[in-house]
Amino acid sequence: MPSKVIVVKDRRWFRCWPRLLPKSLDYPEVPVFETLEVTAKRYPHKATVIYYGSEITYQALWDSSLKLASYLKDIGIQKGDRVAIHLPNTPHAVIAYYGILRANAIVVSIDPMVSADGLKALLNDSGSKAILTMASSLAMINGIRSETSLQKVVACQYEDYLPEKPALPVPAQMLTPAEIDTSAQSWKDVMGVSIDPPAIKVGPDDNALIMYTSGTTGERKGALHTHWNLIVNTLRAAAWNYNYSSSVHLTVLPLFHITGMHYCMTAPVYTGGTIVLLSRWDREAALEAIEKYSCTHFSNITTIVVDLLSVPDIDKRNLSSLIVFGGGGAAVPDAVGNKLAAMGLLYTEGYGLTEAGSGTHVNPRDRVTVKCVGLPLFDIDSMIINPETLQEMPIGQSGELLMRSPSMFKEFWNKPKETAQAFVEINGVKWFRTGDIVRMDEDGNHYFVDRLKRLVNRAGLKVWPAAIEGEYYKHPAIKEACIIGTADERVGEEVKVCVVLNQSYQGKITEKEMLAWGKERFAAYEYPRIVEFVNELPKNASGKIQWKLLQEQENAKKKQ
Repeated sequence: MPSKVIVVKDRRWFRCWPRLLPKSLDYPEVPVFETLEVTAKRYPHKATVIYYGSEITYQALWDSSLKLASYLKDIGIQKGDRVAIHLPNTPHAVIAYYGILRANAIVVSIDPMVSADGLKALLNDSGSKAILTMASSLAMINGIRSETSLQKVVACQYEDYLPEKPALPVPAQMLTPAEIDTSAQSWKDVMGVSIDPPAIKVGPDDNALIMYTSGTTGERKGALHTHWNLIVNTLRAAAWNYNYSSSVHLTVLPLFHITGMHYCMTAPVYTGGTIVLLSRWDREAALEAIEKYSCTHFSNITTIVVDLLSVPDIDKRNLSSLIVFGGGGAAVPDAVGNKLAAMGLLYTEGYGLTEAGSGTHVNPRDRVTVKCVGLPLFDIDSMIINPETLQEMPIGQSGELLMRSPSMFKEFWNKPKETAQAFVEINGVKWFRTGDIVRMDEDGNHYFVDRLKRLVNRAGLKVWPAAIEGEYYKHPAIKEACIIGTADERVGEEVKVCVVLNQSYQGKITEKEMLAWGKERFAAYEYPRIVEFVNELPKNASGKIQWKLLQEQENAKKKQ
């Protein structure tokens, strides 16, 4: 039986629950691919995906998924086998997701920008038997293939779906096809097979997805999700975000990450919406897409919004079609929020994580609280505790966030010890430990403070980087900022800020001036004593600033 969570009615967040939404949802007990099959019957001629002007209907997408399932059956893929998707945002990725699941197999979602060593580690950890990748990645895969369990490789090309005359700007690197050698099967050949999928052998309780958590290769853990977990997330995203069959979703978040997968793909497919898909983030292409296709939904992250707002004359662009505009990754700086408000856009912040299956806390769309990640969504129970004593924290005080949810992952793949450590039992109830520090107000609104393990310990006093970073974004010269710690003989760790300046301020502000600015605004132990101007900050595939990589680089420099 699929797992369910009963949330007691006196939880504080129900005080300000959206008036037009139920407090709980009923979820269909079906495998995920059935949602596409049903929608294809309802809207066979409607565009599921618009890819730089090329349209793929629901019926065509479902037929293509069945062809892939048929191919996988022919090469020996059986129930429970793992098949990796190593693709950027392309129609192949959408088809692969549903086709692999229809073949009774498990999707292994892999960042296409991972290194060769990283890819080898994830393929070996998951035991993937087949992989779908871009033709441009074949050389890398061939270099590691003999050291993995891979039996088949399917190579895709952007030109498989790009129109002759694209309706939106296309990055130059997507216009030059790479050669497909005999080591791989071409996508076009796979799409030429007859439709003869295997019998359906999976249900809601069967394994469906291995999604690797963020981190360095050695730290990544594969969160195993069932069909039920994915169905819960799909309906939850659709209901909270007011998804309809007429909704048009600008999809720039990577589909190989949990938020993009649900908010930008499975939820729109469930409701019969249209996905306007971009393979790479390009702010001009995004703006043109919103204007051309009247996009109603745009899920993103803060760094994307910052980049979007730096477009000259952004206030003159027509973004009036947007109804749902928001995301997470980091708190939206006040200056950014104010500029959006002046443009008539309300940014809705949220919070989520891979293990819980995407968004778990989101602001109500009709009542947004600034710098707040919102309320627990349907059928999610949460509690804030002292991470050391496990005692529940009083209202308004910070502690570690715990959660229970029917979308919670089943286990970490091949890691029973790490799975056990991820949960804690309190008063006979099993809770997932997020490792994140939050606080809750009287109305149940949750506020992200920082990562439990991300702090600078300066002379025994804890400095939470996220709060400091948020203040720096108020400075007109600053485009991006990241706080890290640097070893210091006197205080143990000193606070350092890495800053990317807005172009108009480059060369016009000094480190000394930035130090003085920080000193005026933070406690004596908090303000950064070290400022480093950089051209850019490292980001992962979803656009989040990689503070951990910056910290590792700083630690390495200190050891030299």
